[in-house]
Amino acid sequence: MDSATPVKGPASYFRSIEKTYGQPVVHWLGLLDGLAGLAHMQQVAVLKREHGLGHGHANALVAYHRASAGGTP
Repeated sequence: MDSATPVKGPASYFRSIEKTYGQPVVHWLGLLDGLAGLAHMQQVAVLKREHGLGHGHANALVAYHRASAGGTP
């Protein structure tokens, strides 16, 4: 993919997530590895409650993580 191709889907939030929360996306995906037994919205709730992420950012991370893990996004 070249730099002129816009990023779509959950990954389109990644730049903003890194800027807003000061951690690379791999940090958040690693946290989600430890929450694998929870449902999608439970994972979103943990990111919001325990780490201060906004709903859209948390939801994007969870959707991406679940899709890349072969789970149901």
